[in-house]
Amino acid sequence: MSATTPSPVADSAAHKPVFLHDPEDREEKLELLEYWRSIIKRKKQILGFAVVLALLAMVVVLVMTPIYRSTATVLIEANKSKVLSIEDVYSGISQNREHFQTQVEILKSREVAIKTIIKLKLWENEEFDPRQNSGSLLASIGFGDDPPEWTEALLAEAIFENFSKRLNVEPVRLSQLAKVSFDSRDPALAARVANAVSNVYIEKDLEARFNLTRQASTWLQDQLTDLRAKLNQSERALQEFREQEGIVDLKSVTQSGAGQQIEEVMRRLVEARMKRAEAEGAYQQIKLAPKNSDLSTLPAVLRNPIVADAKRAEGIAERKISEISQRYGKEHPKYLQAESELESARDNLRRQVESVVASVIREFEAARATEATLEGVLNSAKGSVRQLNRKEGELSIYEREVEANRQMYDMFIKRTKETNVAGDLQTPIARIVDPAVLSDKPVKPKKLQIVLIAFVLGGFLGVLAALLRDRLDNTLKSTEDVEVKLKQPILTTLPLLSKEEVERTKTARIFLDQPKSIYSEAIRTARTGVLLSGIDLPRRTLLVTSSVPGEGKTTFSINLAIAHAHTKKTLLIDADMRRPAVSKGLEIPPGAKGLSNFVAGTASLQECLVPVEGSSLMLMPSGTVPPNPLELLLSQRFKDTLEHLGKHFEVIVIDSPPVELVSDALVISALTNGTIYVTRAESTPYQMARKGIQRIRRADGQILGVVLNQFDVAKAEKYYGDYSGYGKYGYGEGYQGAYGASYGEEPGKG
Repeated sequence: MSATTPSPVADSAAHKPVFLHDPEDREEKLELLEYWRSIIKRKKQILGFAVVLALLAMVVVLVMTPIYRSTATVLIEANKSKVLSIEDVYSGISQNREHFQTQVEILKSREVAIKTIIKLKLWENEEFDPRQNSGSLLASIGFGDDPPEWTEALLAEAIFENFSKRLNVEPVRLSQLAKVSFDSRDPALAARVANAVSNVYIEKDLEARFNLTRQASTWLQDQLTDLRAKLNQSERALQEFREQEGIVDLKSVTQSGAGQQIEEVMRRLVEARMKRAEAEGAYQQIKLAPKNSDLSTLPAVLRNPIVADAKRAEGIAERKISEISQRYGKEHPKYLQAESELESARDNLRRQVESVVASVIREFEAARATEATLEGVLNSAKGSVRQLNRKEGELSIYEREVEANRQMYDMFIKRTKETNVAGDLQTPIARIVDPAVLSDKPVKPKKLQIVLIAFVLGGFLGVLAALLRDRLDNTLKSTEDVEVKLKQPILTTLPLLSKEEVERTKTARIFLDQPKSIYSEAIRTARTGVLLSGIDLPRRTLLVTSSVPGEGKTTFSINLAIAHAHTKKTLLIDADMRRPAVSKGLEIPPGAKGLSNFVAGTASLQECLVPVEGSSLMLMPSGTVPPNPLELLLSQRFKDTLEHLGKHFEVIVIDSPPVELVSDALVISALTNGTIYVTRAESTPYQMARKGIQRIRRADGQILGVVLNQFDVAKAEKYYGDYSGYGKYGYGEGYQGAYGASYGEEPGKG
């Protein structure tokens, strides 16, 4: 038994085959690995397609006209140097990226392109001349519309679309540079156009700003006329107001004198109010003093020096009389004299106090009168100043109007002069820092790049086709496909035979003729699997069928029966009474009696059995073809026949018709111990095989396993790597010779 081919083993309890490699528990292969195998399997075709596509691309690029590209680099000035500050006149240039992007779009504009076309007269070049294709065949023979009369404007418009496709303006990132490129078959023309576009852009900007300056100058001249008239009118109105009000330098003389007067009155009024406050304080002390009280003690009176002296004199007199009264009596002349001096001092103090009180009252009234007088003078001065302020306010209005008109007039005079000067000194918005030069290498077509892309694209399409083909391939290609897609155990794998061995007479006896070949070893594997599937059964009846004809079931049936005949008494029955093939494979003469005759009772068992030469196998041919073979198989006599044959043979192998064509196999499967289902590798769709197996099961048949026939082991070993040990376990020279015969030539049918 092959070491790499999974086979069923016996289950002593249920007599059912189990998997050595259970499809439910096996390790799923990586999908990427499957893709890689698909690619490796068809690598020659993929590589060939890629090479062919690359060669076609090479032929195409060799006949293509080379296109040359020249590039001029333009520096766009974001901060132009200005001779005079006149940016307000013609919308100063923005210093941000929006300005730069705007200028790049102007470079691409239609106006710049049309002016460049007209400047270079590109219609004189064959590459751009629209007149070459303007005439039609009808017009040339006198029919149809006459060709248009070409003018420079019409020619430029006709060339513009082709011109714009070839022109490319690309800003340089993080700079103020823009690259102006042009493609042409003529390298000299490409350089000339790139430089011309840059120059036309610069000239167009200068022209536009010159026209704008001229418009601004015209507008300023018109405004100056109106401003001059307004200024003269406002100056006349100012002079008339001064003469009417009699104002002569009102601010410097009149307003200055009135201000000084008010300031002096205010100062004196403050002093008068202070004096009045002091006098009022003293007056209030005297007024609020109790009646008959000593006024000499009041601070306002006591501050007077005369009262103070009189007060001291009174005190001296009082001390003197006190001293004399202690030394002398009241009648003493000194006492009397002292008493007289005291009275005199008191009279003097009283007179002085009365005088000071009267003086305080007079001072208070005088201070109050002075304050009132100064307030009157101040109010009068303020009234005069208010009148002057009103006049000065009106005067200021006239003066401001005159000044505003004068400033506006002066500003327009200045701007007019600046505009006139700026019109003569225009600075360009851009300059060419790197003019375009002749290109010595074409930019298109990029031959090597196109060929490489075609090669890669061809490889990609080839890989895609290979993957798609494998994805759409629904055949059984390996033992794993059998286990996964059919969910059945694999009984054996029959190798693909060489072209010489596909003849029926050779393949039918391959187990006898080449016992050490891989095919024979695969038959032994199937035999072992069958024996192990029912190890306790004394006798076995096996059905061999397939989905459609040509899958090798007859060849397998014959060789399996021969293999069983080596160890057990075996009978091979050809139950395909519609297209019998077993007799032909074993070279049995036609017309031999067989199954149909034995079931019908027209021949004995000995007459229906034919020994197979070279083995102990007995063959029961299909016999005479009945009108309806299915009715024969459904009969009780057929069941009795199988039971009768089972008593004489240990193993019965029945070759039946395909399941998809007729129902014979379904009827027979219910009467056997097991069914072997044969499929052809890379030919039988798994859906068809699965459907046939399901039909057998519904008919109460038992599937022992699936035989994968015509399996290309060398191809599987090369592409899948799962069969690297298949056939390496040698059996001598004969085995190796059979191996070489099996794989050395073109494979065919088994």
